[in-house]
Amino acid sequence: MSKEITIAIDGWSSCGKSTLAKALAKELDYIYVDTGAMYRGVALYAMRQNWISRNHSDVNRIIAALPKIKIKFSNKGGGEADLCLNGENVEKEIRTIEVSNVVSLISRIKEVRDYLVKQQRILGIGGGVVMDGRDIGSVVFPLAELKLFVTADPEIRAQRRYDELIAKGDKVTLDEVRANLQARDEMDSNREESPLIQTEDAIVLDNSNLTPAEQLEKALALVNKIRKV
Repeated sequence: MSKEITIAIDGWSSCGKSTLAKALAKELDYIYVDTGAMYRGVALYAMRQNWISRNHSDVNRIIAALPKIKIKFSNKGGGEADLCLNGENVEKEIRTIEVSNVVSLISRIKEVRDYLVKQQRILGIGGGVVMDGRDIGSVVFPLAELKLFVTADPEIRAQRRYDELIAKGDKVTLDEVRANLQARDEMDSNREESPLIQTEDAIVLDNSNLTPAEQLEKALALVNKIRKV
């Protein structure tokens, strides 16, 4: 007999958190929640209003607009879900380098974090959920039964992200991707509100030299150890 648990996955940008979370959700038949996509949705909304860029953000307008920003996930099955912003599927748009360049600015705004954390907690009520992000184990679900902190060598992360964007048809250089990741790491770990940290009870999973299948195997072993009652 096993029990439904909450799995919190935190870690650096482009380190494979979402890949692992989706695979776990599919294997366990759990709900998958990509919290990073939620912040990207807010970032896209603000970009469309010309309220944010790499050098500027109109924080007051962004905060005032939060009640108008409706974010939901459209379940595609098998651990996959697209983000919908006010009823529009924006999954492709939120994954661009342009959104990546401003999303850390959005995530630094306390009111935005408070607004989205409330929604994330509702999605995770009752367990049976895999959630990945930057503050899941530390803020959203501090009592999660399993906390994983995923990491990888920075150069490997940059190459993975570059390959992903090129495969989607984006015109970027490896140097651009590397600079973007370095900037996001700096902001994520040093922001005042809910910085990215490795909690004391989190298990570190370095996937620098692991295939997705090997990473999943290690994570499932940890899940199964906890679920046995």
